[in-house]
Amino acid sequence: MTEMAVATMGSRGDLRVQAELTEELIERFYRFIDVRPQTVQTYRRALKPFFMYLGERGITRPSREDVISYRNTIQGTLKASTVQSYMTSVRLFFRWLAQEGLYLNVADHVESVKLSRDHRKDCFNEGQVREILQGVDRSTETGSRNYAILALMTTAGLRCIEITRANVEDIRNTSKGPVLYIQGKGRDEKGEYVEISEPVRKAIVAYLSTRGRLDGKAPLFSSASDRNNGSRLTTRTVSGLVKDHLRRSGYDSERLTAHSLRHTAAMTYLKNGEKIEQVQQMLRHSDIRTTMIYLNHLKREENTCVATATRAIFGE
Repeated sequence: MTEMAVATMGSRGDLRVQAELTEELIERFYRFIDVRPQTVQTYRRALKPFFMYLGERGITRPSREDVISYRNTIQGTLKASTVQSYMTSVRLFFRWLAQEGLYLNVADHVESVKLSRDHRKDCFNEGQVREILQGVDRSTETGSRNYAILALMTTAGLRCIEITRANVEDIRNTSKGPVLYIQGKGRDEKGEYVEISEPVRKAIVAYLSTRGRLDGKAPLFSSASDRNNGSRLTTRTVSGLVKDHLRRSGYDSERLTAHSLRHTAAMTYLKNGEKIEQVQQMLRHSDIRTTMIYLNHLKREENTCVATATRAIFGE
């Protein structure tokens, strides 16, 4: 890590070195942002390249031009979404330094990259989902588990982290039928639920029967490996098992991942007449504009302009 000098403004506006950037100071920053440990690790990963960039160039007192140069450098090698994440962390770091009176906010108003509001992952149609599900061997505990996970994600639009956080006791009953209470993204408790359709309920029951008697606090979906049998799955494991089944069905693309199942659920809701407000509630979007992206996708798919022009020109 570079020994970056930390500076404050003097009474006449001149920049005076006060101290060097130390690990202790950086840890103060991580304590200041007051987020989950997992999010702190995200900030660590995002800021590390910036400190390396400064160190490799011997920059001890970074200026606005240095921050812009860093952005331009990573912009040529990283995905736009990664650049945005890295620059958000850099801006937050310098904002905190300025608030503490330790350094000028040289990252203030430094533009990041403009991301398309289009989704970066593709989705499946109903026939493809059936094909993927039918390709799962349900005769084993692992296969039974994977089938239940895939079915739940494609009907209820669950994220990988919501799958991993689910416990056996989170399946509860309402007047409408069984539901699964979930701890959503950025939530501290399981205050929301999704409905469990009858085919999915049967799949979950079939899977749980392979595990014997379970405590309510036990993970709903657990590892079946000899080493970690019964332990909670990680998001990486869920993402990996979904990706494996997609590949087995012939869908091997960087744009087809576990998150594609959530997109698939959203598009299926809208294609079959669900209102945008209902879809927003189901996907647990705080801002309806996020849900509107799916509606825009659907309208684009329903656009018949090319077909109309083809019939007019070619008679087909």
